[in-house]
Amino acid sequence: MSIQQNVIGPVSAHSISTSYGALKNFEVIKYLGKGHFSTVFSARNRFTNSYVALKKVELSQMADAKAIEDCKREISLLQQLNHPNVIKYISHFVEDNDLYIVLELASAGDLAQMIKHFVKTNKRMTEKTIWKFFRQICSGLEHMHSKRIMHRDIKPANIFISAEGAVRLGDLGLGRFFGSKTTSVYSMVGTPYYMSPERIQEHIIGYDFRSDIWSLGCILYEMAALRSPFFGENLNLVSLRAKILVLDYAPLPASIFSHELRHLVARCLVLDPEQRPDITEVNHIAQMMYARFVEQANMANNTPTPTPSSRDDSACGSVTPVNNR
Repeated sequence: MSIQQNVIGPVSAHSISTSYGALKNFEVIKYLGKGHFSTVFSARNRFTNSYVALKKVELSQMADAKAIEDCKREISLLQQLNHPNVIKYISHFVEDNDLYIVLELASAGDLAQMIKHFVKTNKRMTEKTIWKFFRQICSGLEHMHSKRIMHRDIKPANIFISAEGAVRLGDLGLGRFFGSKTTSVYSMVGTPYYMSPERIQEHIIGYDFRSDIWSLGCILYEMAALRSPFFGENLNLVSLRAKILVLDYAPLPASIFSHELRHLVARCLVLDPEQRPDITEVNHIAQMMYARFVEQANMANNTPTPTPSSRDDSACGSVTPVNNR
């Protein structure tokens, strides 16, 4: 069996004739980013005139079966998800031994780019904006967990933002489906700064959905502090692991951020995964806190409550650096 057939199987004449089934049907517009075997572009479909993200995966560079299985798994997971806060799968096809995955386009970039902008301009996100984004991240992840799908690589670069300001969880290349008999997994995969202690330890122990909760805690902290809680100059994996295992991170200033935000970070960044809240509880807190800040803003401005899609709130405030230990 060829690499192409192993990934996608025989391509039917019907799928080739669809508007999303061939590269010639797209006008590639802009380079967006690059992964280990993949490159992502924005593109316009010539038939529907819709704008999409086109992820090109170089199958010929994949010498081992695991990389090919990762491709198949990503497509399978994407096909199971349908939520406004998860990047939508549209189609996929193979051409000239390259796999193309057609995805919803989040044209405003990602959370990593946004955080860099705040750092560069010496501003910070208001807490209202933090909750506005975080509640959408949690809502998308709750949908994934309800489908028994673990993300395993939640980080700012995988949290995308649409032109309308909506947040989308994406890049499920490391995602994992938990079957009815699966209780934990063991692969040490992910991005180290956002990996839970049970995943980053030298002697691999099992982990489950609560590992994603740790990553959420890192994201919530980073939106407030504008850096990862365990960031350090010239850290190698050994020293990073040591920081994580003793929870060596600077507390967020109580003079700026609410008790609820700081307490939720602390509850997510707990060494024992059994002591972390599940995604339903985290999402409930995020929704409640955003609603509280919206209500406070409305009372201050004496204006009607906006719809959840409203973008009238300012995202900026002056930066107060987090004190280093």
